[in-house]
Amino acid sequence: MTLNAYRVWLQQRERSAGTIEKYLRDTARFFRESGAADPPTRAAVTAWRDALAARGYRAATVNAMLAAVNSYQEFCGTPQGKARPLKRQRRVFCDAGRELSRAEYFRLLDAARRTGRKQTLLVLQTLCATGIRVSELPFITAEAVRRGRAAIRCKGKCREILLPAELCKRLGRWCSRRRIHTGPVFLARTGRPLDRITVWKMMKALCERAGVAREKVFPHNLRHLFARTFYGLEKNLAKLADLLGHSSIETTRIYIMESGAEHRRMLERMHLLL
Repeated sequence: MTLNAYRVWLQQRERSAGTIEKYLRDTARFFRESGAADPPTRAAVTAWRDALAARGYRAATVNAMLAAVNSYQEFCGTPQGKARPLKRQRRVFCDAGRELSRAEYFRLLDAARRTGRKQTLLVLQTLCATGIRVSELPFITAEAVRRGRAAIRCKGKCREILLPAELCKRLGRWCSRRRIHTGPVFLARTGRPLDRITVWKMMKALCERAGVAREKVFPHNLRHLFARTFYGLEKNLAKLADLLGHSSIETTRIYIMESGAEHRRMLERMHLLL
């Protein structure tokens, strides 16, 4: 198993850092659990996929892990060894127990404000007000704040997003206090841009004081909240896909899925029972 060479191959294809780490982790898990030869046969990959499903993993989770192994087969030059993903029926509504509500988001902001976590407060607002991925946070630079727009490069693509005027004012004041004249606005104590793990920990530290369940609090849920809020106002799925940097509108649909409670209220309003 040549994971170091696989890493280089993924980097050459401009995969994001998060994707690379996940693919390496899932591929290593595959070889550890399956005991397969290298490169693996299609039968070995298929058997592992089915074993994951039998252990109760959701189809989306299985397919995400399978994508890593199928990509490894491409790297090895053995695409005939790839297994088909599990078929999934599109869900009509999302799990409300994992989606962050607008009210819960504001409770997190209030908790950050009351505990003096100024950088955390600004990070949360920046992620939620722009809809960017947490991995794209370093593209929010002092230069972008002055221009009122940021050029985001991710997964081999580039898109430009506008920054709300009020957010620019707040970030501008932050940069002035911290004497940040160029480069990323949000920095760790080491001087390096904040990474995904650090932001995750910053958010989790607010849960108890904010009274928000920990399983709802992670950076990507702010992106979901941005998407639901935008779609509620604009009802333009194609434009939302462009803002989020999605290649497929089908991916965007997942972000705007209503909760089970909302779906139930809609069913009740139909009044189809005598």
